[in-house]
Amino acid sequence: MSDARAGSEGGLERLRALLRQEGGLMASLVAPARANGRGDGEARASRVSPAMLAAEGPRAAGRREEYELLIEAIYEGYLLHYGAPRVLSVPEADLCLLAGDQLYAIGLARLVSLGDTVSVAELADTITLSALAQGAGERELAEAVWRAGARAVGWGPSDVHRRAKDLLLARAPGAIEAMRTSAQVVPSAP
Repeated sequence: MSDARAGSEGGLERLRALLRQEGGLMASLVAPARANGRGDGEARASRVSPAMLAAEGPRAAGRREEYELLIEAIYEGYLLHYGAPRVLSVPEADLCLLAGDQLYAIGLARLVSLGDTVSVAELADTITLSALAQGAGERELAEAVWRAGARAVGWGPSDVHRRAKDLLLARAPGAIEAMRTSAQVVPSAP
């Protein structure tokens, strides 16, 4: 098993444990971990998740597991809204939206408790921009937004990233290429 996959699975297991510990409806929706992931889940687990990407950055130094957990919570919330969740099994569309919102809140609250307002702003932008991309039917752009947003959380925002966000908001050609480039740029930590 690759380090990226092991790390991603560790973050997802910590998220499962957190939700079970909190109890209530969210705990009842926790799905068992998939043994030897299958299909789309396998493809997702075999690459570095946005949570792992953010946690690898210097801004997460000394708090890698916490950053990974909170980003996994926020990304799972996004997947409940637009994709295939990895941690929760939710039987109804309306409940998916509510559970997704709850996971956004859990992750952002944990980030606020770390005092990282720069990352709160980056993740708010990531949630907004990925929703715009999904609404336009541009799934690949939404995924590029998540990778670029995770990079900005872990390494800090950059001029390249700000430009990519502006291009997406303007619905300009080249937004996806700009987001992909932003996901690769590693600025100096602030």
